[in-house]
Amino acid sequence: MVTPPEPKELDETGGETKNLDAALRRKMSTEGGRVAGEMIGETISKMSGKRKLVTVAAGMVSVGAILAGILWTRPHTRPMSLRGAVIRQDADPKKELPVADVEVVAVANGSVLGEGKSDSSGFFTVTLRTRLWIGRAVTLKFKHADYQPLEMPEFIGDKVYVAHLVPVPHEAHAPNRPDITVSNVTARYSIKSTTAANVGSRVTTFEVANTGNVPCKKQPPCSPDGKWKASMGSATLDAGEGYEFRNARTSCIAGPCPFTKIEDEDFSQNGRTISVSARNWSDTATFLLEAEVFHPMVSDMVRTSYPVKFGQALNFTVPGSAEGVTIQAEINGEAITFPLGPNLYLSWADCNARVNIDQTKVFRCELKPGYRFP
Repeated sequence: MVTPPEPKELDETGGETKNLDAALRRKMSTEGGRVAGEMIGETISKMSGKRKLVTVAAGMVSVGAILAGILWTRPHTRPMSLRGAVIRQDADPKKELPVADVEVVAVANGSVLGEGKSDSSGFFTVTLRTRLWIGRAVTLKFKHADYQPLEMPEFIGDKVYVAHLVPVPHEAHAPNRPDITVSNVTARYSIKSTTAANVGSRVTTFEVANTGNVPCKKQPPCSPDGKWKASMGSATLDAGEGYEFRNARTSCIAGPCPFTKIEDEDFSQNGRTISVSARNWSDTATFLLEAEVFHPMVSDMVRTSYPVKFGQALNFTVPGSAEGVTIQAEINGEAITFPLGPNLYLSWADCNARVNIDQTKVFRCELKPGYRFP
């Protein structure tokens, strides 16, 4: 805090004012307020002989320094959400799979601050119910039936919280009940595909009648240079309901073609109708309009995805437009097709799915106890 020196009586020459000015400059410089000190010192210099104004200005500086100190040392509080991920603990990073449906609770001093649950990607969010200090101690508790409970001491802050859960060991099977082998796993799905069959072509001719060498006299339509009188002509083709044109083209085929111009072509991509107009500024010319006709058809195409196995889990992705996802696998050597369905149910694995930003779907299926990959 900057404490101004005690003001002194001013003599007729203003000498004491100069001393006060210099003292204030030195004091504020040593306290880290060099810029503010120079500004106030300049103001004081301009107000020589006005002791009251000098005292008020110095008091304002002191009050400002006090307020700044209070604001700087005040604990920072704001509403916050704690975000993180829950994964399986394993020495092999490829086997640290995300864990879904984990209950997450934030506790401090015996009070619950917020709750959340992890999704299929292991991501969780715990929104704190009150405004809390940044850096305050908090304990995150994680609970899942298939994993050992975890209490993780942390602090409130802008960071990512990652919890590693230890699986609960399953009871070993009796010697007369060996694990069931799951092999040759593939995922199949269908997507809508549009194909088009070429069913022929449509063609028509049209004439643009005109008499050559007739001056235009600024009465449109005229030749491009505005010299000769011209005529316009057009034609339209309709492919019919459920059909579309492709590869449309127009050309002059008879008459003084060098003195004609294709004026406008409306060849919308994969459109049902097409049209064209032409300009002729010589004698009558004939034009040809032709296009291929296609019949579009929508069908289901079956695609295959080959899952990647990490430990006791397999992972695969499908496009966002995929439908009817099924899994084919050999169970103890017998090939069986398993419809995954909206509930993602498999008799031999627990599955979950998530949607990426690009709408692709990511599936993960973890073998149940009693099953194994070869």
